[in-house]
Amino acid sequence: MSPTDRYRRPADLPPRIPVFPLRGAILLPRATLPLNVFEPRYLEMLDDVMAGDRLIGIIQPALSEGADDEESPRGPVELRSVGCVGRVTSYQELDHARRSITLTGVMRYDVLDEAMTDLPYRVMSVSYDRFANDLNEGLGEEMVDRTNLLRVLRSYLDANKLEADWAAIQRASSEFLINALCVMCPYGPEEKQALLEADDLKRRAEVLVALAEMELASSGSSGTTLQ
Repeated sequence: MSPTDRYRRPADLPPRIPVFPLRGAILLPRATLPLNVFEPRYLEMLDDVMAGDRLIGIIQPALSEGADDEESPRGPVELRSVGCVGRVTSYQELDHARRSITLTGVMRYDVLDEAMTDLPYRVMSVSYDRFANDLNEGLGEEMVDRTNLLRVLRSYLDANKLEADWAAIQRASSEFLINALCVMCPYGPEEKQALLEADDLKRRAEVLVALAEMELASSGSSGTTLQ
C-alpha cells in the first residue's frame, strides 16, 4: 500500500490545508516533489503538519503586473485558483534550521478562500470535488499516445544532451511518466500551470508534447525515431 492509497474519496482529505506558494513549481497525483525547507514560517508549518496529517498544498503565486517575483513571495500575494495537495513521505532534519522533505501528490484542489489565522503561513479552504478522478491511479492511460510521447522525449533529451535511464522510462507507467515529467520540466509558471490544470492524462500529455515540440522547433532540432 502506497502512502497515498489511504485517500479514496475527496472527503478523506481536510477542507482546510496549509499552503506552500512556490513560483514555477507544481505537484501532481502520485508524482514526487523534493523540497528544502529553511524559512522560519515554513519550518513552523512543517512542524505542525508532521504532528498532524502530513498534508501540504503546493500552489503557485498568480502572475500580475508589479507582482513580487520571489520564488516564495512574502505577504498576502494573490495565488492561483488551482493547486495540488501532497503528503510528506520523506523527512530529514539537516540541521536546526533546515529540513529536506519529499511530497507525494494526492489530488488537485480548487481554492475557495483564505482562512484567517494567527499562523505565520497561509491556510486555504479548498474543494477537491472537481478532481475526484485524481484518486483513480492510471485513469486514462489507454488514451495517451505513448509512442509519440516517448519520441518527443527522446528528441528533447538528445537536443539538450541529457542522459536518462531509457529502459526505466520504457518500463514506467504512462501516468507516472507524464506526471513526473510535468513536475520536473524546466518550463515557466504559465506552462507549469497549464500542465497542472489539464483536464485529464491525455490532455496533459498533449500539452507536454506541444511544449517540448515548440522548444525543439525554436532551437532548430528535429524529431527522432525510436529504434
